[in-house]
Amino acid sequence: MAASLNNLAILYRQQARYLEAEALFERAVAIFENTLGPDHPQVAASLSDVAWLYRQQARFAQAEALYKRALVIFEKTPGAEHTDVAANLNDLAELYTAQGQYAEAEPLYRRALAILEKTLGPDDPKLALTLNNLAELYKAQENYPRAERLYKRSLAISEKALGPEHPNLALNLNNLATLYLGEGKQREAVALFQRALAIWEKALGPEHPFVATTLSNLAALYRRQHKYAQAEPLARRALAIDEKMLGPDHPDVATTLNNLALIHSVQGRYDQAEPLFQRSVTITEKAFGPDHPSLAQTLENYADLLRKTKRKAQAAELEVRATSIRIKHARRNRQP
Repeated sequence: MAASLNNLAILYRQQARYLEAEALFERAVAIFENTLGPDHPQVAASLSDVAWLYRQQARFAQAEALYKRALVIFEKTPGAEHTDVAANLNDLAELYTAQGQYAEAEPLYRRALAILEKTLGPDDPKLALTLNNLAELYKAQENYPRAERLYKRSLAISEKALGPEHPNLALNLNNLATLYLGEGKQREAVALFQRALAIWEKALGPEHPFVATTLSNLAALYRRQHKYAQAEPLARRALAIDEKMLGPDHPDVATTLNNLALIHSVQGRYDQAEPLFQRSVTITEKAFGPDHPSLAQTLENYADLLRKTKRKAQAAELEVRATSIRIKHARRNRQP
């Protein structure tokens, strides 16, 4: 019974039916705990599944507690060097990365990589996923050369092991493209975004949150190229998907709202941009708290609008706050 519930939950998770999946995973956990005991590896695996769903819903404290409980179980059985431990470490590190806690995340990624390379070898797709995630951390720290090396290694492993149309490959392509976008390599970025989008739409359907992520990223690229007529419908489609699949208060919604607001703002449509910036700030603060780096970026974008509309005092307040967030974040994640 529990195994069937777990398998159906996995199917719902793949379809981004997260609330339905959550209910089934939680039932499976209760049954596994009752029949196998609270310290069985199957319990830990199901706890990790529930934690992943919590993370997708920005329920970070709940996710962290379950990941940590699962890690204790996995380290006991099957042991500290097992691939299940590596997967759990990767997931916990990804949770910390999403919250801007890079100093906490990096050693977990490195430990996971060491376990995977030792047990599976250098070309396993599980290794590719953790390489990709560590690259995401370095990109967030603006360590672009280090990030690019890891992205390319991850991409090569995924393409060789999984083939050219696997969803994991699309993740690699999308993330490498965002790195190129940050570096101003727009030609390279657009080709990767378009390829990732095609893979995800074919594999996951047109309304999956991963599709929305790449649509939003592609809209940001077109905005930088001043192709506003192409950018806006992509951002609107991404927003509609995220609101439908993830809910109106999810951090991904905030990201897309910020992108759409910028599209309006750069065209002088400030009355349309401002409420989007305001909503993006509200969602980000609710999800991550008042000191997240994503919040700093949106505050700076909103401040730019305020300056252009002759509200310099309000703009200065937001700029001071954004600077404070960045300083605090840099101190917390300062590398030795």
